[in-house]
Amino acid sequence: MRFFVETFGCQMNVADSLEMGRRLRARGFRTTKQLDRADVVLVNSCTVRDHAEHKALSFLGRLADWKSAAPGRLLIFAGCAAERLKDRLGRRFPQVDLVAGAKSIGDFDRLLAERFPALPFDGQQEWVDAWGWAPGLGETGLPGEGVTAFVTIMRGCNYACTYCVVPSVRGRELYRPAASIFSEVKERAAQGQREILLLGQTVNSYRPQGPNPGPEGREISDFSDLLQMVDAVPGVARIRFMSPHPHYVDERLAQAIHRSARVAPHIHLPVQSGSDAVLARMRRNYTREEFCRKVDVLRHHIPGLAVTTDFIVGFPGETEEDFLATLRLGREADLDGAYTFKYSPRPGTVSAQGADDVPDSVKEERLARLMEETDSRSRTKLAQLVGKTQEVLVEKGASEGSGFVWEGRTAHCRKIYVTSAKTHTTGDLLSVRVERADGKTLYGRVDA
Repeated sequence: MRFFVETFGCQMNVADSLEMGRRLRARGFRTTKQLDRADVVLVNSCTVRDHAEHKALSFLGRLADWKSAAPGRLLIFAGCAAERLKDRLGRRFPQVDLVAGAKSIGDFDRLLAERFPALPFDGQQEWVDAWGWAPGLGETGLPGEGVTAFVTIMRGCNYACTYCVVPSVRGRELYRPAASIFSEVKERAAQGQREILLLGQTVNSYRPQGPNPGPEGREISDFSDLLQMVDAVPGVARIRFMSPHPHYVDERLAQAIHRSARVAPHIHLPVQSGSDAVLARMRRNYTREEFCRKVDVLRHHIPGLAVTTDFIVGFPGETEEDFLATLRLGREADLDGAYTFKYSPRPGTVSAQGADDVPDSVKEERLARLMEETDSRSRTKLAQLVGKTQEVLVEKGASEGSGFVWEGRTAHCRKIYVTSAKTHTTGDLLSVRVERADGKTLYGRVDA
């Protein structure tokens, strides 16, 4: 029997899909990339933005024909949109057999057993903790996996940003025990996954209450301790984390990154706006000055640090002056790049209760200006790398021609295609001389 996974949304959703996929494999299912060969389809959804939710629901609707084409097929709808809509899904999508909302990912085994008691299950592979990790369950090869291991360290969010639906669909913060994280990272590295991506809604808020021993009984009290614990695992070549909150960026974190040999010199630090007035209405709990000061602290301790961010344009009440402050922030903080989005009201959030008073045409115009500004900065940063040597982690082979061409990422998370006269394998670290930059992509050659 085979299962097919379709994931919408962020890296946390990818990690959740991988976790649920492992549970299906524990029941004897094999993965398939061909929908028509699947006996089970798992759709993991996003609801952070209206467009993302619609994409997931549209795909779910199209699966009605797949479900009716063969008896016994099972359809599972999971994730954030599933959590938000679970009480209404049955009427609109009767083809769905099981709803596993984002708050129930950790109970996926139990949900499967209760809903489908006839499914095979090897009782020797029960979960050993609430995070779904047991030795031997970490086989690579699931859709979405490669050289990077997605390791969830926490779930939920204790913040109340007025535009964000995540706290209502993911719940409050829950922190994974350090011993469990260590076991997973160690196994992942032993299997050849050379990059560890630590994940959480506000990943650097990791602060378990009570005893939280790591290896050799060392107490892991916060995210800085956790980074150094992971940094010591043999076989790990690179460590990244997503997505930190500016509130928890301080000297201690900057020093921990500096002391860690494998933590990448790149941080994606969402700011959302450069206007203090807008930040206050968003309830982001910092000002633009505080954000810039935190970036300065990081750069002081981490030479060559690349900083990227998220921006939302058109938040209710945003004036042209507010928007211009956002444009200026990119320059003042010397940002390396940004993901930019138009504001869209999400049901159940505070901001959705008021007027969405910035016309869509204005949002579009501001988004275009912001993208032009951020893309221009990114291109300038990449052009400055031409002629320089970068450490590149090989992610996959791209093609063969005049030498072998490999696809990878620099330590600053920049995509690069690498030409080499030698053969390499995924997970190799290469010393690459950058020859040119084209758009947001680098091209280089392995140093002789």
